[in-house]
Amino acid sequence: MSDGSRKLLMAAVGDFESVLPFQAVGVTPFSPDNDLRDLLLRLAREQYVVVFLVDDLYRDNLELVEEVNESYSMSIIPIPGIKGSTGIGIKSIRDSVERAVGMDIFAVK
Repeated sequence: MSDGSRKLLMAAVGDFESVLPFQAVGVTPFSPDNDLRDLLLRLAREQYVVVFLVDDLYRDNLELVEEVNESYSMSIIPIPGIKGSTGIGIKSIRDSVERAVGMDIFAVK
């Protein structure tokens, strides 16, 4: 008997060391061996709802990320890689919150 719920698919994309730990919590790890565009579009077609993307890939492919976020019901979220954060994740959060509320609520006085 079905309870009406469905499993939401999540992925983590980046280098092996950065994304493998996500597998422990049910997130499918992917390595962008060839073309990141092809991988993200495939994940969107397969109805993944959240994709965690290592922040250096996020930063280097910002136009693609914005295109996919706007065109599909899939959210791409930057995460720090094994080498540490580039700061793009917090910037993305600040920008999103500023668009939502109309001001930078994280600004320090």
